[in-house]
Amino acid sequence: MLEVQHVSKSYPTPAGDLQVLHDINLSLQRGDSISIVGPSGSGKSTLLYILGALEPPTSGIIRLDGQNPLDLEDRQLSLFRNRKIGFVFQEHHLLPQCDVLENVLIPTLVEPQAGAAERQRAIDLIGQVGLEPRIHHRPHQLSGGEKQRVALARALIREPGLLLCDEPTGNLDHDSSEAVAGLLLELHKRQRTVLILVTHNLDLAARLKFRYRLSDGKLQLFPGGGN
Repeated sequence: MLEVQHVSKSYPTPAGDLQVLHDINLSLQRGDSISIVGPSGSGKSTLLYILGALEPPTSGIIRLDGQNPLDLEDRQLSLFRNRKIGFVFQEHHLLPQCDVLENVLIPTLVEPQAGAAERQRAIDLIGQVGLEPRIHHRPHQLSGGEKQRVALARALIREPGLLLCDEPTGNLDHDSSEAVAGLLLELHKRQRTVLILVTHNLDLAARLKFRYRLSDGKLQLFPGGGN
């Protein structure tokens, strides 16, 4: 379902090209999950942006469900990301003027046919992340862990095949981190997404099916890194 072939990324600098990623290869099927760890500045977030079609690679090919998103025009690319890919970042990026339900529904607003079915799915997801009593609360009325649960529900509202998470528990205390991590993995299994998680939390990384390390631009499977 997700094919990554010989992906590299470099940036021009006055001193010459800065190589951030080198010859990345992955092949993942529905229901697979991988964690990626590595030092700060190793290119983990850059890799997620490329996989999420937010940034082009310098070379190489990415296919999701057989489609290379970078072959698409801007409008079609935006729709592709909206339908196929869910994002959860370290910052929740909730709109402060919107309540929980409205924030979860935001990805559905780009298509005029979104309606009652999407609203009901949003309500169901809010229940699944344990926030039904807070459905009409605004972000300032929520804890950090609750905000991240809203972000997770929002990422899943379009039933994406690929879920990309960049340090989703990085700003949370231990108890909130454990709760959000458990919820993330439970919903991944229930919806059989391809889950790619970047984290500095080695305990969380070890809970995913495959564990990788990104260092010096190269992605390597940990010895014994498959569950």
